[in-house]
Amino acid sequence: MSTAPDTAPAAAAPDPTSGGEAQRKLPLFALLALATAVFITSLTETLPAGLLPAMSQDLRVSESATGQTVTVYAIGTALTAIPLTAATAGWRRKKLLLTAMGGFAVANTVTAVSTVYELTMAARFVAGVAAGLAWALLAGYARRMAPAHLQGKAMAVAMAGIPVALSLGVPAGTFLGDWLGWSVAFLAMTALTVLLLVWIAVAVPDFPGQGRGERPKMLPTLRVPGVTPVLFVTLVFVLAHTILYAYIATYLDDLGLGGSTGLLLLVFGAASLVSIWIVGAQINRRLRGLTVGGALLVALAAALLALLSDTTALVYVAAVLWGLGWGGVPTLLQTAAGDAGGESADSAQAMLVTLWNVAMAGGGIVGGVLLDVVGSTSFPWTVLLLLLPVIAVVLYARNAGFPSRRPVSPAGTAVTDPAA
Repeated sequence: MSTAPDTAPAAAAPDPTSGGEAQRKLPLFALLALATAVFITSLTETLPAGLLPAMSQDLRVSESATGQTVTVYAIGTALTAIPLTAATAGWRRKKLLLTAMGGFAVANTVTAVSTVYELTMAARFVAGVAAGLAWALLAGYARRMAPAHLQGKAMAVAMAGIPVALSLGVPAGTFLGDWLGWSVAFLAMTALTVLLLVWIAVAVPDFPGQGRGERPKMLPTLRVPGVTPVLFVTLVFVLAHTILYAYIATYLDDLGLGGSTGLLLLVFGAASLVSIWIVGAQINRRLRGLTVGGALLVALAAALLALLSDTTALVYVAAVLWGLGWGGVPTLLQTAAGDAGGESADSAQAMLVTLWNVAMAGGGIVGGVLLDVVGSTSFPWTVLLLLLPVIAVVLYARNAGFPSRRPVSPAGTAVTDPAA
């Protein structure tokens, strides 16, 4: 999800053939700063899910109303990602990243000290706006910091913050909230963000934005070959994942495994990290195969849950398969969008950010309706049904959108791993 970093002429990725040790290695310290930014962005969104009872008591509203703090965050991102991406296209990248992360520091601080529901909702909306800026910037920033043949690995490092946030951050935030109070969990996020601002200022390189004549429009980007298939896959794949993930505690409780939610999420997160490593190593040569494989693994996990969920061991096997399938998906889809968009990569990434958050909000809504009307046993079957068109579109878009190998680098050489 990137705002323009990949397309500015002055910021072409270094040519690995031109020599220089720095050009042959990943800037890991800087990339880890981006991974921390991804961690903060992901955890800020999902942290209330583990703190709902205490938050609702202090805000004097129901738990379902407090749960809307997650929804309003996604709405803030979905509504503002595209217009803010266009409005800030000319900004230097480090300035924009610092602004976005500063927004998180302010929003999380207000959330921590607020005892008024309306103020909390406003702060969460601001956090969502900051996320729109961050998501539309981070993936492309990572690509831009690495030589062409290492861009996939650079994105994998940066995106590792997502599974770490979901598998470790949410349980840790819940434990901290139970121990010291939910406000402390949000203040801890503020403290981490302040440290990150210093880290970014010191270690992350700066890049120019785009000139006025270089800024592509959003709607024409949809006509660029490959962009629409990537956006469709993003919308449906994320929707399928969120329907199950957002209600995983309820689903496990219905299976009699309510006390195992934290452990199962830890297993899921560990498998996701393995997936990210595999995707980072193979994405340049097997973009389509990895995407199809990820969808198939998630489908297999859903099938196990649908048919054999009465066996506890198989539920954990399903968690492993789910993590292996899903972990690399953000990197795969962001890479596909950036490659397909070409000179309009910033617009493609901004639309991907918007649809991603629409899908997350939609997953919560659809999952809630299914839970009330049919029950949680419908979740795995719904995931299976949604993944069928995902797999079909990825296979169909073999020439534009999801090619087997990534396109050539700006220097005209194939983007491949020299170790291949």
